[in-house]
Amino acid sequence: MNERNSASNNGLTSLSLIGDAAEVGISPSVQQARLPFTVRVVADDEALARALAVRQKAYMRHVPDFASTMHIPEKYDREEGGLVLLAEAKLTGSPVGTMRIQTNRFRPLAIEQSIDLPSWLSGRMVGATRLAVEAGGPGRMVKAALFKAFYLYCVNQGIEWMVIAARTPLDRQYAALLFRDVFGVGEFIPLAHAANIPHRIMAFEVGTAERRWREAGHPLHEFMVATHHPDIDLSAAPSLAWPGTSVDLQIPADPADINSGAGNAVRRQPACTL
Repeated sequence: MNERNSASNNGLTSLSLIGDAAEVGISPSVQQARLPFTVRVVADDEALARALAVRQKAYMRHVPDFASTMHIPEKYDREEGGLVLLAEAKLTGSPVGTMRIQTNRFRPLAIEQSIDLPSWLSGRMVGATRLAVEAGGPGRMVKAALFKAFYLYCVNQGIEWMVIAARTPLDRQYAALLFRDVFGVGEFIPLAHAANIPHRIMAFEVGTAERRWREAGHPLHEFMVATHHPDIDLSAAPSLAWPGTSVDLQIPADPADINSGAGNAVRRQPACTL
């Protein structure tokens, strides 16, 4: 029996972010699952060019005018305190997905150019932008794996809040992952730094994620936190070395945990300093 067939299809919904991807490693009995692609951190210009290619191709489907210059790196693609994830198909080696992550370690989040975040949304935060995957069924699986890489990065770096700005229909997929609205329920706000395209601003508390997914019986719970995916490699992600921490949060006691939520059900807490 292969890894995909050994995973049970417990309570899957039709939401596209869950879709095919939740079938990989969903059973508690599956400790490791392989993906038909790899996810890695962009570490050189060649990898960045591959990420830009899939980014532009995806954005051309929805906002062609905005995407016309996306083959050119943006300043956030190389900025300290951020990184770009790249998914590549094993069979062909072609880029199939990407996501950019930007923390507020060294400067405010990009979204704060356009809006003022409420006081409850503060501390160690990270934003995800430029999510792009190939069209069709395979893209749904890539999207879920990119989100898992995003989540694991947050866990390993002691980040408290994910903050995203999503266009429709992607906003509904984040809502399905239990992101909450920052402003009005379902409210879309034009963002000046994103060509005034309306986005829904949503946030997600990292430290309570495992409990909330488990209590909700979320179809992606096992995929996200109880299955080791060796094809997700965050080893090239630089440590943020947040002030007030006495350890390097990037390196867990068990190196395998950097690719698996199994050892991260409770987020590592940074040491307090007085």
